[in-house]
Amino acid sequence: MSRSLIIVESPAKIKTIRKYLSDDFEVAASVGHVKDLPKNALGIDVKKGFEPTYQVIDSKKKVIADLKKAAKKADTIYLAPDPDREGEAIAWHIAQEIGGRDKTVYRVLFNDLTKNTVLEALSKPLALDMNKFEAQQTRRILDRLVGYKISPLLWDKVKRGLSAGRVQSVAARLIVDREREILAFVSEEYWNIAALLQKQEQTLANGQAASFEAKLFRLDGKKARVTNAEEADKVVAEIEANTPVVSRVERKEVKRTPPAPFTTSKLQQEASRWHRFPAKKTMSVAQRLYEGIELGKEGSVGLITYMRTDSVRVADDALKEVRAYIGENYDPAYLPSKARIYKVSGSAQDAHEAIRPASMSYRPQDIRQHLTDEQFKLYTLIWNRFVASQMNPAIFDQTIIDVDAGRCQLRAQGLVMKFPGFTTVYTEGKENGNGNGEDESADGRLLPDVAQGEALNLVPPVRKEQKFTQPPPRFSEASLVKELEEKGIGRPSTYATILSTIQEREYVRLEKGRFSPTELGMLVTDLLVKNFPRILDVAFTASMENELDGIEEGKSNRLDILQNFYSPFEAELKEAGAQMRRVKGQEIPTDVVCDKCQSPMVIKWGKNGEFLACSNYPACRNTTNFSRGDDGQIVPAEATAVETGKACDKCGKPMILKQGRFGPFFACSGYPECKNTVNPKDEARPDETAEGAPAPVCEKCGKPMVTRRGRFGPFLGCSGYPECKNIVRQTRSGVPAEPGPPPELTDIACEKCGKPMAIRRGRFGRFLGCSAYPACKNIQKLPPQSS
Repeated sequence: MSRSLIIVESPAKIKTIRKYLSDDFEVAASVGHVKDLPKNALGIDVKKGFEPTYQVIDSKKKVIADLKKAAKKADTIYLAPDPDREGEAIAWHIAQEIGGRDKTVYRVLFNDLTKNTVLEALSKPLALDMNKFEAQQTRRILDRLVGYKISPLLWDKVKRGLSAGRVQSVAARLIVDREREILAFVSEEYWNIAALLQKQEQTLANGQAASFEAKLFRLDGKKARVTNAEEADKVVAEIEANTPVVSRVERKEVKRTPPAPFTTSKLQQEASRWHRFPAKKTMSVAQRLYEGIELGKEGSVGLITYMRTDSVRVADDALKEVRAYIGENYDPAYLPSKARIYKVSGSAQDAHEAIRPASMSYRPQDIRQHLTDEQFKLYTLIWNRFVASQMNPAIFDQTIIDVDAGRCQLRAQGLVMKFPGFTTVYTEGKENGNGNGEDESADGRLLPDVAQGEALNLVPPVRKEQKFTQPPPRFSEASLVKELEEKGIGRPSTYATILSTIQEREYVRLEKGRFSPTELGMLVTDLLVKNFPRILDVAFTASMENELDGIEEGKSNRLDILQNFYSPFEAELKEAGAQMRRVKGQEIPTDVVCDKCQSPMVIKWGKNGEFLACSNYPACRNTTNFSRGDDGQIVPAEATAVETGKACDKCGKPMILKQGRFGPFFACSGYPECKNTVNPKDEARPDETAEGAPAPVCEKCGKPMVTRRGRFGPFLGCSGYPECKNIVRQTRSGVPAEPGPPPELTDIACEKCGKPMAIRRGRFGRFLGCSAYPACKNIQKLPPQSS
């Protein structure tokens, strides 16, 4: 009987797939990539057509050995890593390593891990896709060339350990450019003006109040723009001096259509908005949902389709299934007469379906007990979005009333939901107020029934409110993913990696959900933009992604693309080596005066970024951190040092709170004469013994004992440290521990000093130690008869 071997990418898939198969199948996992370019060399022979040299990853040598053993027992081998470029590369590398020349080797693609999909894929196996592999290989070579060629320049010009990336550096540039926009933004004053208007009858027929607010919309027939208080007062006077008259009434029914099912980028954006998930977490949780979750007696079940996609396409069977679900669980008014078919973007590869539930049989609420909180939240989001995508639109009654008052035209808008439609199940998350760009103030607002030409009463006073224009917001994870997608930078499989990489390299930081560049990030980005404008160009990066797509589609040649990229790149490298500004050792003069010797301070660059240093070095070694004010002014850290109210226990001068590379610490203000520092977490606290108990005194020097924290927990140490190094164990209640019984002396003499050996107790039990400790540190195992 023939045997078959299926090799998947992740061990988590094994349980999910195996239960669908007979005993003639064995399922094994590669656990991700098995080969890569060498770690400590370029690994690309440019002169031989950019030929890469792949090596088996050290940690995967045993995996490869196990796969080879399994392959020897199989007649047919199915390579089933993920259905994308990275998965295709894994499949090729596995095929190269396990051989298979005398066996049948197939490629199978699982868009989801349901029984039907797995069995159908095995019944219709494919050949390995050379074009897809070439696209992945080209991307890997491009990334390696940029990283290995530019990074050493940064080591030489700035500091060691820095790196550049073909795509990540462009993403960092977006954040730096946005920060520059914010810094350059000049806020402008403007005024909002609104009037409370009322029908001349006191109430409507249904008892509803007849008053409504209308906002200034036009002035002298042009879009209103009131920029100062004087203009605002004139507008208010104009409105108050004239009888408001209705000039236009528009009533219409508007529909809001449901959003398409999730693509990768949309899933990352919505998970960020709804649940504050970083893109990396979203993809990690989605991967687990795709590979399979243990559902009790049913075993491991794949709950969603493949999660790396730029397509909104949905299989016909899935459309029938979700429509049946809506028909069974909602009023007939929610189900359209036919399935909704969403248009796929022209730039989409459309290699996979949209992200959706693999089956409508597993409602989130029914399997809640089997999911973690994160899995439940993400699965519910995917489920609701998919169900909503096949529902009828939400319907609203919209009313617009324009009112003339002299030179002013005011407008009131009302939007009242008539039928909730898909919003019963799902609405898109909002960022910066209303993410849909609609006037939220109109939602749910009823307006009175008025007629064109009808005069209204003005209810004083006319409201005026001073406002100021705001700079563009910093990118959140959601908005940065959206920007990357819109500009064509990266692909669905790379967005999460891009965001995590630029943070790990400390080029940007994420604070309160928003990205801002670090000083290092701005410096490196500026150097790269100046010296490698083509590589850092957003449009060029997007065009390279299109070239990779062309290779996958068989329209472009790998060698041509690499050669067209590398020829000018080689020239750029040579010029940058000679022209790039050398930041190491550079000194930028400032107006700050050294508080130690009164010499001017200069800005230098060190391994932890910029800092202020005295220009009188080495005679004066004063240094300090600094920050930049809103106007760019240099503010030394000492100018904002926080007084602690504590005295230095060495010289008596005040201690101040400083910021170091490992966080805040207390330092003596008498530096550099006194270099005393204290970690706030370990700071001496004589009053932290048992409540009401006096601070213990050191039995050796008489100074107060203070609570400190060591690797084994809190203990009492002499405040005279380092002159006095006396320590005492501390009980859980905070009081000094009673000294234990003296060590038991034996008749055994120390072989080194002749003193009696004593029985002591250590972490591994009892042992013999010299009674002359610490002068003699001889130890021995305890003889069996003594134990």
